[in-house]
Amino acid sequence: MPQIVNTHQSEAWNGYEGRHWADHHDRYDQVNGGFNAALLDAAALTAEDRVLDLGCGNGQVTRLAARRARAATGIDLSGPMLDRARALAAEEGVANVTFERGDAQVHPLPESTAAISRFGVMFFADPVAAFANVARALVPGGRLAFLCMTALEGTELGSVLAAMGEHLPRPTGPDGTGPTSFADPDRTRAVLTEAGFTGFGCARVEAEGVWGRDVADAAAFLGEWGPVKYHCDLAGPEAAARAREALTEALRPFEREGAVRLRGSAWLVTARR
Repeated sequence: MPQIVNTHQSEAWNGYEGRHWADHHDRYDQVNGGFNAALLDAAALTAEDRVLDLGCGNGQVTRLAARRARAATGIDLSGPMLDRARALAAEEGVANVTFERGDAQVHPLPESTAAISRFGVMFFADPVAAFANVARALVPGGRLAFLCMTALEGTELGSVLAAMGEHLPRPTGPDGTGPTSFADPDRTRAVLTEAGFTGFGCARVEAEGVWGRDVADAAAFLGEWGPVKYHCDLAGPEAAARAREALTEALRPFEREGAVRLRGSAWLVTARR
């Protein structure tokens, strides 16, 4: 059994949250996949690289990295998502990829020349410990490139989630916690510096994500997303119904070209060991 210290996140990602992501892997990749090219280009992968994908989830980025590199290893807390990642790698015939269940704060990570992550580093209980562990796995001069969420204010997703605010607490919590724990680049720089990284870079990038084929489909999907479902369950059926109605209305302006499309914003962070 792997050593797990981030028990709260382990419970979530091996429970409903992880199963939902595994069962709907294609939909989550449609939401986040627009950022893949920017991440992989920033990592500057070559055919000789050994890549570590942090919080790899269902493994789309791991598989894409493996196609550019000598080998890629994905690490994640979620058993359901790792099972999906292995199945997809086999289905796609990507042989130079492995997946390990572990907590990045303490897991014995394989020696790597590059570490990457698409929205998989925001939930560390102790981010300095996690990134210091990653730094130990990287060879001298090894590269780090990851995507993390910006503040939600002023973004299209932020406006959609805010529409439920009259009926529910904001599902993602205050900026600076949870999914937006690295929304402040100054904090990110401080964490990475303490963990042993240098050459910090941070650029804002945007990409369009597809949340559903129409408003009803997108509202149903977002309504079953773990943080939204959790707060709806706490609020009770009447408040949850009002929140879901508000969510549906907030999504209407974003239906175009046969889909509901929200433009997403992220920080693309780079550094060196």
